[in-house]
Amino acid sequence: MTEFVLATVLGLLFALGTFLVLRRDVVRVVWGVSIISQAANVYLVTMGVMDGGVPVLGHHGEGAGAVTDPLVQALVLTAIVIGFGTTAFALVLTYRVYEEHGTIDLLQLGRGGDADDV
Repeated sequence: MTEFVLATVLGLLFALGTFLVLRRDVVRVVWGVSIISQAANVYLVTMGVMDGGVPVLGHHGEGAGAVTDPLVQALVLTAIVIGFGTTAFALVLTYRVYEEHGTIDLLQLGRGGDADDV
């Protein structure tokens, strides 16, 4: 049952991120990429479970149950920090584009015109 709920939540997060990436607003695209990134991090953490017990103790920790791989946790923590930095940088660049062009609509920016040209 837990696996079904987790798979549903991850599917919804990936769907929401994809929906936001396909929008015309640059801020929504940035948030969509961020949501997809975080959904991938959650997926990696959930798949990093080792069923063999505690690896340091060998067979002495058999009653401990499933243990999460610490390497996966370290990599995901690093990915979270890098993702936060790149999201903040992308939002600052979006603000700079808005100051320069007066719009954050991708279609207007693709045409190379300002908001007044529409």
